[in-house]
Amino acid sequence: MYVVPQLTRALGIKIPVVQGGMMWVGLPKLVAAVSNAGGLGILTGLTAGSPEKLRDSIRQVKKLTNKPFAVNLTFLPSISPPPYEDYAKVVIEEGVKIAETAGGPAAAPIIQLYKKHDIYVIHKCTSIRHAKSAAKLGVDCLSIDGFECAGHPGEDDVGGLVLLALAAKNLNIPYIASGGIGDGRGLAAALALGAAGVNCGTLFMATEESYIHPNIKKAIVNATERDTTHIFRTLHNSARVYKNKVAMEVVSKERRPGGVEFPEIAPLVSGARGKTVYEDGDVDAGVWSASPVMGLIDSIVSCETLLKTMEKDAEEILLKNASMVKRESKL
Repeated sequence: MYVVPQLTRALGIKIPVVQGGMMWVGLPKLVAAVSNAGGLGILTGLTAGSPEKLRDSIRQVKKLTNKPFAVNLTFLPSISPPPYEDYAKVVIEEGVKIAETAGGPAAAPIIQLYKKHDIYVIHKCTSIRHAKSAAKLGVDCLSIDGFECAGHPGEDDVGGLVLLALAAKNLNIPYIASGGIGDGRGLAAALALGAAGVNCGTLFMATEESYIHPNIKKAIVNATERDTTHIFRTLHNSARVYKNKVAMEVVSKERRPGGVEFPEIAPLVSGARGKTVYEDGDVDAGVWSASPVMGLIDSIVSCETLLKTMEKDAEEILLKNASMVKRESKL
């Protein structure tokens, strides 16, 4: 038996689970492992460091799997933005058929470029109004990120349960659920809320094929759902991260009278420090994204075991719930 929502048919995958694009984490080995296990692996484009290095990463993935995979590009405000169009052209030239995009208006021309080349685009949104705007641009699928998600949840603070119900009511293209999905029960719930599948990030960080240091994987397993915090709240660029010493120092500075200007905390939250966390295994070396899903992670398993378990559990729950529906006799 298989769960076959719209996402699996559209993407040619077996299990409706997407491994979200994560900076410093969405690398070839993990991407290929997810795709080989039946899900959709996503290579994080900007992690490569340059368009040509992204080309190399795409080719590495192709050596490891013949299954569908995607490339993520995230568009964030920057004084010196990366050459997004050059990255996108590499995705097109290398024949990648699925792309994930995230961010504001800067994503629009890249989405349009992808669509000119018949690339299936999944766009991440944290609100229904943004989702509608993305749909007008012609994206094929939306990733609806609830407040539970790791990374940037937007500024509306609306949880996934409400957002997904609103998506079912207001959107006319497929959408997947992102944020707070950590097992088969979450997958079943998302499907019941009208989602075509789910997007998971933190869950894949703690897999055997994940690049990150074993110490960080153990920290995720040992954490509870209460071990995250939000930084940048006062700067209106909220980010959910693991609750460590650096994150709490940032929060403390934000809470003091008068708040804080970004230049003061920039050295604490630099991407280079976050990368060091994953490489060296020191949980307090910098800020790093994580969601309350950590409370659902009990062990470090392979992507294949993780996805098969999610699929099996979701199937059982959906069938059990269906059995509660009794048709009233018309006689």
